[in-house]
Amino acid sequence: MSDPVSQELFARAQRVLPGGVNSPVRAFRAVGGEPVFITRARGSRIYGADGAEYVDYVGSWGPAILGHAEPEVVEVVRRTALDGLSFGAPTELEVRFAEAVRERVPSLELQRCTSSGTEATMSALRVARGATGRDLVVKMEGCYHGHADALLVKAGSGLATFGTPDSAGVPPGAAESTLVLPYNDLAALEAAFDRVGERIAAVILEPVAGNMGCVPPEPGYLPGVVELCARHGAISIFDEVMTGLRVAPGGAQERYGVTPRLTCLGKIVGGGMPLAIYGGASEVMRHISPLGRVYQAGTLSGNPLAVAAGLATLERLVPAVYERLEATSAALGDGLASLLRERGVAGVVQRVGSMLTLFFTERPVRSWSDAAGCDTERFARFHRGLLARGVYWPPSQFEAAFVSAAHEPADLDRTLSAARDALVS
Repeated sequence: MSDPVSQELFARAQRVLPGGVNSPVRAFRAVGGEPVFITRARGSRIYGADGAEYVDYVGSWGPAILGHAEPEVVEVVRRTALDGLSFGAPTELEVRFAEAVRERVPSLELQRCTSSGTEATMSALRVARGATGRDLVVKMEGCYHGHADALLVKAGSGLATFGTPDSAGVPPGAAESTLVLPYNDLAALEAAFDRVGERIAAVILEPVAGNMGCVPPEPGYLPGVVELCARHGAISIFDEVMTGLRVAPGGAQERYGVTPRLTCLGKIVGGGMPLAIYGGASEVMRHISPLGRVYQAGTLSGNPLAVAAGLATLERLVPAVYERLEATSAALGDGLASLLRERGVAGVVQRVGSMLTLFFTERPVRSWSDAAGCDTERFARFHRGLLARGVYWPPSQFEAAFVSAAHEPADLDRTLSAARDALVS
């Protein structure tokens, strides 16, 4: 249960915002209770409307890899703001930023800024269709790529059938252009190419799924996807909005040694500001206006405050930070797994770098069907137990938790102590 101040704010919010929130998972409906309203954050901690302090593992859903309100990043944004908030014109900052991104992710030969991950994935699919002259897109069940119509689809009735709308307001025609397949199932993708390969423009996936909880790719899966796309003339797209700069300096494609044709970045790349990127092979990206006939634009694309925050964050993501992230995350994951054994609770902890999920299930999770079989009621009790003990965990079984460079051993001790009690509540 949230604090009385948050409850009053939530009551007011429900009179002016749908469900009282500006993004659905914030409403806490998957875990019961009401959301905590946040007033400020610093380092590994966030603070509720009543002043209560929480160890935070949401990290603004991933961007806060250095911790909240990293002083030097905040100071860079402050200084940049003094020169103006938005110009709608080219700046040196966006050039320096793009150069720094390409240094980290060399596959981004050409790139374009957007204001959100949804815009980035939507635009990447548009350029893939424009470059190939094809109409179909393949996505994987359980992977989330934003709320564009063609991506808000669920699997059809068979293993390789066309999707159906997963949201009211999505025309059947938009969903019918998307083929939905199981994640980590290379045979299903190969069958789809055998059946309709001449119509497939692109295959998009999260190289490490984070929107059904943290689900790593099976060995050989990512190289197989990229190879199948190349063989059939389709464009492979890695949605690294979550994993980019998170699981390695160059994202999942660096960690697993696989290079897609197009990549989408977000979250960390904007340093906590509204910023995302899509980009990749220059022969594909040259189809975008003003070089080509694929149109995409944005008034706030490359906003100076956002690229300043992103650049400042990139500059601080040095090798020692990744070593710290790996060690801290491993300690947290191992500690949670040990508690599950100690308490005799059916559960598995899955981790890639500094993103992880505790699934309440008896077997490893490798696809959406596995994730959907988890004990979500048990997770909801666990989440409420953590929150009551000052630990802010993602309010859904199907969202990954994030460790930041600001998390200290004392934070882990507090978290594991809270988890030990929450597992029996």
